[in-house]
Amino acid sequence: MIESDYLKDNNEIIQKLMRIPALKSFNEENMQTLLHMSKIKEFKTGDLIFEEGSYANLIYYIIFGKARIVKDGKELIILQRTGDVFGEMGPIDGSSRSASVYAADDTVCVEIDISSLDKMSGDDMYSFRYMIFRGFAEILANRLRVTTDELLHARNEIAELRSLIKKD
Repeated sequence: MIESDYLKDNNEIIQKLMRIPALKSFNEENMQTLLHMSKIKEFKTGDLIFEEGSYANLIYYIIFGKARIVKDGKELIILQRTGDVFGEMGPIDGSSRSASVYAADDTVCVEIDISSLDKMSGDDMYSFRYMIFRGFAEILANRLRVTTDELLHARNEIAELRSLIKKD
């Protein structure tokens, strides 16, 4: 893993990040502030980004590359779009990491320490928290929709299997 500041003042990256749905409410000045509170992390293929069961207030947005989410040794999904976020659940509820994350390719992420928002003053703290947590809410709502669809599909498959078994 390589930590770097080389992207923080890169206007092209800032514009790319501002197109991420979860960060769309940030203007360029807000994005600059957010990046100065963040780290740019580069991971090589196979690197462990964080381990299931660990604790941290860190969230990650993919700039480029792929992140493999693994729970109990089983791959759940590979995130690969610019703006895909991972690590957000722990900072929301204070629980341990629910899965491990590995770089599935050479990957660059913005790492944000949510606790750094608490160090901001006055309205800035509330504005930034609102913008970040609103983005989380949108992401989690989308994931819940997908999970609900998958659950309904699985239930229908089970019902079909049961009806076939009853016929025999």
